[in-house]
Amino acid sequence: MVRQSYWAVLLMCVSLCGRSLSVCAQGKLDSLQHLEEVVITAKPYKEVIPAQHLSGIQLERLNAHNVADALRYFSGVQIKDYGGMGGLKTIDVRNMGTHHVGVFYDGLQVGNAQNGIVDLGRFSLDDLEEISLYNGQKSEIFQAAKDFASASALYLKARRPKFGAGKKTNLLMRYKTGTIQLINPSFRWEQKLNDQINTSVSAEYMKSNGEYKFRYRRLAQNGEVAYDTTATRWNSDIEAYRIEAGVYGNISDGYWQAKLYYYNSDRGLPGAIIKNEWRNGERQGDKNFFVQATFVKDVTPKYKLQLNGKFAYDYTHYVSRDTFLILDDTVTKAMQFDNTYYQQDWYLSMVNMYNILHNWDVSLSVDFQYNKLNAVTRGVGVPFSFPQRYTTWAALATSVDLGKLKLQASLLGTFVIEKVRNNAKAPDKSELSPAVFIGYRPFQKHDFNVRAFYKRIFRMPTFNDLYYAQIGDSKLSPEFTDQFNVGASYQKEFPAGFISRFGIQVDAYYAFITDKIVAAPTGSFFRWMMTNMGKVESKGVDASLNVAGHIAPVQFHTTLSYSYSEAQDFTKINGKKMSSYGDQIPYTPWHSGSVTAGVDYRSWALNYSFIYVGERYNGAVNNIPRNQVQPWYTHDFSLQKEFVFAGQYRLKASVELNNALNQYYDVVLNYPMPGRNFRFTLSLSL
Repeated sequence: MVRQSYWAVLLMCVSLCGRSLSVCAQGKLDSLQHLEEVVITAKPYKEVIPAQHLSGIQLERLNAHNVADALRYFSGVQIKDYGGMGGLKTIDVRNMGTHHVGVFYDGLQVGNAQNGIVDLGRFSLDDLEEISLYNGQKSEIFQAAKDFASASALYLKARRPKFGAGKKTNLLMRYKTGTIQLINPSFRWEQKLNDQINTSVSAEYMKSNGEYKFRYRRLAQNGEVAYDTTATRWNSDIEAYRIEAGVYGNISDGYWQAKLYYYNSDRGLPGAIIKNEWRNGERQGDKNFFVQATFVKDVTPKYKLQLNGKFAYDYTHYVSRDTFLILDDTVTKAMQFDNTYYQQDWYLSMVNMYNILHNWDVSLSVDFQYNKLNAVTRGVGVPFSFPQRYTTWAALATSVDLGKLKLQASLLGTFVIEKVRNNAKAPDKSELSPAVFIGYRPFQKHDFNVRAFYKRIFRMPTFNDLYYAQIGDSKLSPEFTDQFNVGASYQKEFPAGFISRFGIQVDAYYAFITDKIVAAPTGSFFRWMMTNMGKVESKGVDASLNVAGHIAPVQFHTTLSYSYSEAQDFTKINGKKMSSYGDQIPYTPWHSGSVTAGVDYRSWALNYSFIYVGERYNGAVNNIPRNQVQPWYTHDFSLQKEFVFAGQYRLKASVELNNALNQYYDVVLNYPMPGRNFRFTLSLSL
């Protein structure tokens, strides 16, 4: 529903901007920013709401196989990992759900209209320069309208070619191996064509049989041991390869870039382990392709233009031959599937920013996207809907810099048209979503900042939510979230002494979700339905601390993060409270945190990381002792050594010890994770 109050919020902020006519500030508030530090912390006072970042050397030092592993070190983040090399890995930020996290690769969103979930396990760290996580949205107004359309945003920035003096070619070759029969070679080639154009090509291959030992132990309701056995995890194998190519160009007062990406995988989907039933027979094949391009130019000293375009094609083949439905420890034979899905995604975007005054910018961005889903389904009696979706986003935003005070506001309009070939279609929808961001730096000589923001946003039901055979409901409403955040950060550099850098940031937040989309059982185990239910309230505190220093010639650095989270279900049906009313929602720990630390001595680097996830409850309805999931934690170590040949060739060797104490744990109940394992890496830079 379009509300007049949304317009009032935006007009109020624009009015505030117009009253500030004489301050000393940058003329372009949203210029590109380049990080030189490699710590998980906020950027300097260039952003109204700072983000969490991982970049540079620190990405290499983490004992992380993929993006999902690296994100565990961010505060306020929970990763759902279904175990094994082939298991699905998704991100949840501040308990608002996976669907509310926008994932962007080189500035453009990675979409999945079918189920709304992006498997972060498919993105390797080898080709990334930086990972950034923003609560609310990126603190820029020079961005596409879709960048405003998520409750939180994850940005993956691929490496751009960089050349030393007189050098035109870079070549990096890397080989990884380890336990769980891992084979993982990769290479990256960069070529400087001329002073304006660079190119890069990278490829990676990964294969693992996915087999590892795990312990399965469960207690009966009276506290006695019901099951206690050690077994081998299987049907978690994966074989995948990735190919990327990029072209990067500089023009007068601007730049352009284009990227081609292809990922192909065949994997087993490890099922739940329960009552000696080893779910098997589920396999998934994926082919993901996209080509995208971006053009940015300062057309005049006051007007800046950005154009984006993307085409994506996704193929998924899902086979379930021997599947069991597990509900309250009851194992029941379920339906079998052999389904193939084909997605198409066409996307165009235009961003315009105008500098009204030297401290006041406004932007208008308009995006259009077309999604289409075809399928070949077997074992389902209902004809497939063959849905299509036409979505237009329009975002009006403003930003003002008053020196100590910075303000940003945006209003996003979303307009959706649905079409189907069969069955009933969802109604067309239009919504307005406001956001307001405030940052204040009270002391000129001290890097101490306070900030606050409010954002209201929603997520459209996915094609599966609306049209999946015997499950979807075409009458579902969008799922809305309202977020409030207040926080502060402080950073200090010490030019001399034992400590060289100290930084701390703390944020408190409150969010609630209405019309939450959930899957509810019907009279049959084999038939579920999607429905809008109730309200979820989430509140908590995220904090991080980083310290760096040196005792020549030894350098050290450490980062600590902590999150307290309370996310409760306040769902009512026909005015009556459900039995779970006031309970913590599934898989949300009250306490979680991480520690990363490293010591460098000349060409040696020793790194340590620790992750802790506290007590929580599984996916069952109520917070009762039977549904309690115990805390888990891991200790990881790595040792790296770099060798230099002929003054320019670099060989780096590393050995990693993961889960050093061999703890058996589940991130998601009955999906056991690997115990102690090793990984070895050799990389050669030419």
